Amino acid sequence: MAEEKSSRAVARALSMLELIAESRNGLTNSDLSRRLKIPKSSASYILRELERRNYVHRDKNGKYRLGLKLMSLTSSAAVHLDIREIAKPVLEEFLEKSRLPEAHLAVLDNGRAVYIEKVEDESCFIKMDIWVGHRLPVHTTAIGKALVAFLPKEEVLKILQIHGMEKRTKNTITSPQKFLLELEKVRKQGFAVDDEENSEGVRCVASPIFDSSGRVVAAFGTSSVTFYIDDAKLPRIAELVKKSAAKISKMLGFAQASKLQSP
Repeated sequence: MAEEKSSRAVARALSMLELIAESRNGLTNSDLSRRLKIPKSSASYILRELERRNYVHRDKNGKYRLGLKLMSLTSSAAVHLDIREIAKPVLEEFLEKSRLPEAHLAVLDNGRAVYIEKVEDESCFIKMDIWVGHRLPVHTTAIGKALVAFLPKEEVLKILQIHGMEKRTKNTITSPQKFLLELEKVRKQGFAVDDEENSEGVRCVASPIFDSSGRVVAAFGTSSVTFYIDDAKLPRIAELVKKSAAKISKMLGFAQASKLQSP
């Protein structure tokens, strides 16, 4: 019985959000209760909870409109869905120019770098241990560094505190302060490097991708054995990675580097 009651409340809340989204001028408590054919007291209870969580807000006329929380969720979902389609040709173009075995795209999810797209040169015998859905720490990976470089220092430290700083190789950064200095370097040069910090013999390069508001929504990266990304080749590869990330950022509406702000 309790389960059925909870399910009904969820259904009503979703119906309210749908009606508010369809209304150009917003809807009052009375409007919603009438359209959904539910008591005003029930509508009021649900609306209070939605308002408390910032899913809706009430204007000076007592009309409810969609809140910033809901807008940010839908915006984030849309970006993650669209960015793969937008980025795929850029990933493929990067492979042609770089002659490297693979390129990938990742987003930040609960303090981890999560790969959402990957393209690879099928003819290459070298295969990187990366796949769509793969989750890796931010402190050991170039893609992770690129994803958190523009976050406030407090948020970065919180991620490190929650997930720890496991030492995966002799090169892994295990000090929060050293990691913050590394992120400062990423912001200055526009790309991050994993110098055998996650896997021995593997080097990675990545650069952040920005949306129209200047927020980092993803990162573009590549990985290979150190023979293919040695010190001599690194500058050229880093430049290609930066240009690829910038190209995707531009497609997402990011235009001015001046929008970038250090934490």
